[in-house]
Amino acid sequence: MGYQHDEAAERTPGRLVVRTVPIADPGDLIGRLPEPGALAWVRRGEGLVGFGTAAKITLPAGHDRFVTGEKWLRELFDSADVADDVGAAGTGPVAFGSFTFDPTSDGSVLVIPRVVLGRADGAGWLTTIGTTVQPAPSAPALADLPVPSPQVTPTGVRWADGSLTTPQWERAVATAVAAIGSGSLSKVVLAMELNATAAADIDARVLLSRLAGRYPDCYSFACDGLVGATPELLIRRTGTQLHSLVLAGTMPRGGTPQADRALGTTLLASSKDRDEHQYAVADVRAALQPLCADLRVEDQPSLLRLANVQHLATRVDGTLAASEAASHSALGLAAALHPTAAICGTPAEAAMELIRELEGMDRGRYSGPVGWVDGSGNGEWGIALRCGLLAGRNARLFAGCGIVAGSDPPTEVAEAQAKFWPMRYAIEG
Repeated sequence: MGYQHDEAAERTPGRLVVRTVPIADPGDLIGRLPEPGALAWVRRGEGLVGFGTAAKITLPAGHDRFVTGEKWLRELFDSADVADDVGAAGTGPVAFGSFTFDPTSDGSVLVIPRVVLGRADGAGWLTTIGTTVQPAPSAPALADLPVPSPQVTPTGVRWADGSLTTPQWERAVATAVAAIGSGSLSKVVLAMELNATAAADIDARVLLSRLAGRYPDCYSFACDGLVGATPELLIRRTGTQLHSLVLAGTMPRGGTPQADRALGTTLLASSKDRDEHQYAVADVRAALQPLCADLRVEDQPSLLRLANVQHLATRVDGTLAASEAASHSALGLAAALHPTAAICGTPAEAAMELIRELEGMDRGRYSGPVGWVDGSGNGEWGIALRCGLLAGRNARLFAGCGIVAGSDPPTEVAEAQAKFWPMRYAIEG
């Protein structure tokens, strides 16, 4: 029996029936996706991809969007008929999700796919998710996966400014620096957008393949049209073990090893960038400390070097307190952390108000949590950075910069432009 696709299903018409079996190494996960519409979370060739829709919910605006989504999942996962022959993180029932940055924005989404393909440490697994009304195959097998349709590379791409032109955005940065100087806040993260239009509908698989190939140390993701490669892991939960990677403070890569080292040294010594970074670290520490029996935060940031930029990075590891494990899935932890100073500012409420005033756009799901969660509460959630929102032939790209007292508007413009390059490359090659 082949795999059915039901992209029209918005809600579950019956109880979930879930089957997970081990399979031979599936190889390139993204290459296995049969259709342009994709669900993905892949780093260094490992992770999860999914397709089809067993259940889906689009959440209204509100601070309770995470709680509402988690409640919906719990009802489905707890009542599911599950046969899991692997028993690892990412097996059994799995949902992919993407949430809005601003609680006043509509459009947060959770999707439980019909098929999930996973790979970790060279081992693979296949999960089928049907319902009592729309069954999945009773004996899932890799050979039964549909043959991928041909991928169409974007052509004839035209570019246009987003809500603000570059000079307008530079003036917005100057306004933010003045607000910080007045003492109303310490940091704000301002984002800008860039619009692309191709000759035909943009295939998310092409973008994912290019991003995963060029930026293997990032998490290449796709969820309901949002596609990107984020370097920032908001939270990983595996059992009671937690891990987060805080990034804030950015410098371009150098053209030679010597120039690259010099730029890295400058970044490590920059008081402006270190201040920006410490605000973000403090946010993560404050959110996780009350939930953990043990929390370990690196004393000093190190450098995370990516293909086009390098960041100040601080690793955070913890053990979830036994009393918190049942009530804090990976999604719940992502909700507790969002929004961090790395993508909003500090204090968060004042920064959010300034963002609404100065950016001139609705960020939607850009800079919101994106990732996956399974029925045991395990999962990985990143911050949706270096990404674009696809809609047919169109793509909205986003990039942002942390603004503090020492920020220089032209320098911030250059940094934002550098952060557009991963997605420009993904679209144009």
